[in-house]
Amino acid sequence: MPKQEPMDRARDELFSHIHRCGVLEANVDDQDSWMTETMGYLAERYPDLGEQELVQLKAVGMRFCQPVISRLAPEEPVGHPVLGPPKEA
Repeated sequence: MPKQEPMDRARDELFSHIHRCGVLEANVDDQDSWMTETMGYLAERYPDLGEQELVQLKAVGMRFCQPVISRLAPEEPVGHPVLGPPKEA
């Protein structure tokens, strides 16, 4: 098994922390604060990472926190692009 680079190990650890800490459910400001604190922790754990790598790691972590599909329910039913809006009952 090939040895992982420090950036790869730090990224994997960050993703694990994101899942375990419930930060996915937090608002964006709280996610940013959490991510900043976590970058300090990861900088200590992985001293080989430079400032630019930590900036990249934070950006990857913030993107990872953004849902592909919104967790919020839509306010109104959305119509089908070909069939049109839903018919009222």
